[in-house]
Amino acid sequence: MGRATVADIKGRDFSELDKEAKANTENTNKGSNTNKNRNTTTSDSRGRKNRRRQKKTMVVHPVQRLFDACKDVFAHAGTGFVPPPDKIEQLSALLDEIRPVDVGLSPRMPFFSPQATRRAPTITYLHIHECEKFSMGIFCLPPSGVLPLHNHPGMTVFSKLLFGTMHIKSYDWVVGAPSASAVAEPSQTQRSEVRMAKVKVDSNLTAPCKTSILYPADGGNMHCFTAVTACAVLDVLGPPYSDLEGRHCTYYLAYPFTKFPGDEQVSIPDEEKDKYAWLQERDKPEDLVVEGALYTGPVIREN
Repeated sequence: MGRATVADIKGRDFSELDKEAKANTENTNKGSNTNKNRNTTTSDSRGRKNRRRQKKTMVVHPVQRLFDACKDVFAHAGTGFVPPPDKIEQLSALLDEIRPVDVGLSPRMPFFSPQATRRAPTITYLHIHECEKFSMGIFCLPPSGVLPLHNHPGMTVFSKLLFGTMHIKSYDWVVGAPSASAVAEPSQTQRSEVRMAKVKVDSNLTAPCKTSILYPADGGNMHCFTAVTACAVLDVLGPPYSDLEGRHCTYYLAYPFTKFPGDEQVSIPDEEKDKYAWLQERDKPEDLVVEGALYTGPVIREN
C-alpha cells in the first residue's frame, strides 16, 4: 500500500467528522422536549454571563475616549483650525471628567515638591501623544513654577487643571491697534516691535474646574501660568506647534499700557487702561527649565 498523502489524511478526517456530526444531530433530534428546555435555559444563562463579561471588557478609559475624540475632532486640523461648537463641547466634556488618577498622577510625586533653589522651579512635561493633527501632554508645576507668557499661533488649545491652584494671565491682540513704535520714542522699542493687547483673563483657577479653551484669535491666545500651589495641567493642542508650518512658540514681555503714553491713535479711558498692555517679543527665558518625564498613565491604543 502506498504512503498516504497529507491531503488523503485530511480528507478522511473531515469525512469521519462529518459522519459524527450527522450522528450527533440524529441523537439530538430524538431527545425529549425537557432536554431541549434544559439546554435552552443553560444556553441563555451562559449567554447572559458572556454579555456581562463583554460589557466589563468593553469599558473604555477616559484618556482613551479623549484620544479617540481628538482623532475625530482634529482630523482636518491645520493652522487656524477651530472645531465646530458641538465638537468643542464634546472635548470639553471629556476633559472635565478626567481626574489625576486617570492619568497616573498624584500630588505626592517628586516633581510637585517645593524646590529650594535660586532659579525658577523646574517644570516637568509628560508626553502622552503627538501627531501632525494634535498633541496631548501634561505640565507638572511645583509651587511658584512659571510657564512664561507665550503664544499659540493658529492653534485651538484645551487646558484642564487637574489639581491645585494656578494663576492665569492671558491676552488677545487688539486688531487694528498701532504698534508701540507709533506712540513711543524709537529708543524704547528698538529691540523688537511692541504690540497692543487686551487682557482676557487675570485670576486664580482652582481644581476642580471647567476646561479652559483658547482660539487662534480669541480666548487669550497668549498666556502665562503661575503655580500658586503644586498643580498639573492637561493640554490638548490642535494642531500642535510646528516650526516647519510656521507655528513657532514665541515668548513675550508684558508692559503696562501707561508704559508708552498714547496719543490720538490710542484712546483708552483711564478706568480701562489696566485691561490693556503692550507685548514685546523676547528670547526664551534663560531660567525656564522644562524637563521631560515618563507618562505612567493608561496606554493609548492608536489603531
